[in-house]
Order: sequence, then C-alpha cells, then structure tokens
Amino acid sequence: MTDQAGPTEPETQDDQGIPGKPTSASRTTLSTIMTHNDTNLLGTVHGGVIMKLVDDAAGAVAGRHSGGPAVTASMDEMAFLEPVRVGDLVHVKAQVNWTGRTSMEVGVRVMAERWNESTPATQVGSAYLVFAAVDADGKPRAVPTVLPETDRDRRRYQEAQIRRTHRLARRRAIMELRERGMTGGGSGE
Repeated sequence: MTDQAGPTEPETQDDQGIPGKPTSASRTTLSTIMTHNDTNLLGTVHGGVIMKLVDDAAGAVAGRHSGGPAVTASMDEMAFLEPVRVGDLVHVKAQVNWTGRTSMEVGVRVMAERWNESTPATQVGSAYLVFAAVDADGKPRAVPTVLPETDRDRRRYQEAQIRRTHRLARRRAIMELRERGMTGGGSGE
C-alpha cells in the first residue's frame, strides 16, 4: 500500500460537527404519467418537461439531504437517450453523489415504462445537478457530508469529484480568458 493522494472517502462528521448522512437517507423517485400537455411539435415529450422533472426530483433530494432549502446552482451533462411518449410512466430517480461545504451534486436517472408494452422500464435520460443549501436569508449554509453505502455509491462519489474538478477548471479558464480580453483590448462581456 502507498500513501499516494487520490479520491477520499467522506468523513462521518465534518469540521463543523454536522453528522454525515448515508446516500439512502435522501434518495427518491418521482413518478408521473406523460400527457398530451407535455408534448413538443414532434409528438414526443418536450425535453423541458423532462428537465423540470429532473430539477424537481433533484431539488427534493438536495432539500432532504441538507435538511432545508437548496437551490439549483448548475445542471451538467443532461443526456436524452430515447424519446418519451404520451402515456409513458416516467420515473425520475435521484440521489446525492457528493457534498462539499455548502453544495451537493445530485445524480438523476430518468426511466420510462411504455404504456403499450409489457417490458421493463428503460433509461431515457440522465443528468447531474449542483445544488447549494441556503438559509432563510438566501445565504449559503453547511450541508452534511454524504456517506456512500455501496460500491456503486463510492464510484459515483469519486466520479462526482472528477466532475467538480472539471467544473472549477472550466470556470477558472473562462474567467482568465475574460480577464485577458478585458485588459487586452478585446470585447469581454
């Protein structure tokens, strides 16, 4: 065994004394039947309808995990894998994958059961969202550490750390580019 730096496992209690919560404590599934009101011009369910369901389920998980209000900070990698149709029973499954001091990454998987087939639900979409826990004044507040329980949960935790690193690097690179554009005579926004 070596002492190389690598992905870390979360502690059962953070530096502010907040006890951690297991992944299963906030995991949830939101299910709904798609209707004609949900369709786009092609007759399939509008992507925005699916995105709202994803945000609703992720928000419920973030609020449950953090023990109070949490707001959407970003949505990453929303993938639509197959169309959803009128009559489909859509299941939006969400869980906290990773926690920081005041933020959480929530992973979401969208499944659909076809109304006219006797086949199991199939995955039709997925997304990763970042939520920030806020207090009554809208200021960031500390969240409990998430405690992965299974090998799958641990893999998701480590993958979430990679996505966080990429989000922060992308933000830094954009800010540096804007700074250079503004000071170098370019037309920064």
